[in-house]
Amino acid sequence: MNLTTPVLGDTAPAPAAAPRQEAARRITALDALRGFALCGILLVNINQITPMNPTDSAYHWYPIAKFLDLFVQERFFPIFCFLFGLSFAIFLDSASQRSDRPRLLLARRLVALGLLGAAHQLLQPGEALAPYAIVGLVILLPATWLPTWLVLTGGLLGTVASVTVASGGILSIPGLFLLGLAVARLGIAHTLDRRTGQLAAVLALAAPAAAAAVWCQYTYPTLGPFATRIAAEAGLLGALAYATALLLLLRTRLGRPLSAVLEPLGRMALTNYFTATLAVTAATPLLGLKDSARWGTAMLLAAGILAVQAVLSHWWLRRYRYGPLEWCLRCVTWWSIVPIARSQGAVA
Repeated sequence: MNLTTPVLGDTAPAPAAAPRQEAARRITALDALRGFALCGILLVNINQITPMNPTDSAYHWYPIAKFLDLFVQERFFPIFCFLFGLSFAIFLDSASQRSDRPRLLLARRLVALGLLGAAHQLLQPGEALAPYAIVGLVILLPATWLPTWLVLTGGLLGTVASVTVASGGILSIPGLFLLGLAVARLGIAHTLDRRTGQLAAVLALAAPAAAAAVWCQYTYPTLGPFATRIAAEAGLLGALAYATALLLLLRTRLGRPLSAVLEPLGRMALTNYFTATLAVTAATPLLGLKDSARWGTAMLLAAGILAVQAVLSHWWLRRYRYGPLEWCLRCVTWWSIVPIARSQGAVA
C-alpha cells in the first residue's frame, strides 16, 4: 500500500483574512518542510504508480532502487502524517475564531478529502488520502476534546507501538496525527524560530540513531521475520533526522534559496500531488517504465516534474492565494466561494 500522501491541513487563517495578514501568520518553515517531503514522496510514488523491477534476475538490487529503499522509502510519510495533525490543530484554532461550529468544518473537510482519495485511487491504487480522512474522522477529530497531555501520551505510545509491535505503514497514522496535534497545542510550531538549540539537540540524537537503523536495515535479510519492523523503525528515525536537519538548514545562508523552491511546492501540495500522478501516468508508456529497470529514467522524470511544479507553483501563488485543489477543498470546507485572486499589489 502506498502511504505517501501530502498533508492537506492549513497553516494559514480562514478566508476572511487579508493577503498581508495571511502571509504574516503562515508558518513558512512548515510549508518548506511539506515541500521537501513532497519531493521524496514523488521518488517513491513513481514505483507505486508504475511498478518497476527493484532487482535483476539474480535478485540483486539495482543501485537506485536500493538507495530509495534505504533513504527514501518510509522516510517522508511520517513527516506528512505529523504535519497533518499539526495543521489540523492550527486550522481548528483559526476556524474557532470565525465559526460557532469549527469541528463541523473540519468534518466536512475530511469527507471531501476522502472523496478526493477515492477518485485518486483510480490512478494510484493504495494511496493514503482515504485512510487519512477515516483516521481523521475517527481519531483525530474526537481527540480535539481531550486534554493535551493525554493526546501527547497517546501519540507517543501509538507511534512507538506502530513501528515496534506492528510494521509502520497505515498503523502509524493515528499516533503521528496525535503527535502533530499535541505539538501544535503546546505552541511549538509558532515558536520554531526560537528553538534552534532544541532542534540541534534532536538532530544530534536522531542522526546517529537513524544511521544505525539504516545499517541494521541494510544488513538484515530482506525476507527476515523482522525486516518490515526494522525498515519502519529506520524510516521513522530517518524522518526525524531529515525534518530537523531541514529546519536548521533553513536558518543558514541556504535558507532563502531553499525556501524559494520548497515553500510554493508545500503550499500547493495537494495540487502538486495529483498533477504528479497524472504526469507519471502519462509518461510511463512513453518512457517504457512499467516492469522495467529504468530507474535512472524514472529519477530524471521525477526531477523534471518537480522542477516544472516549482516554477508553476511560484508563478501561481504570486497571482492566487491558494492552489487550484487547495481552493476547491477550502470552498467545500467553508461551504462558500472563497476569494482566490490576489490584489495587484500582491502580484507585483
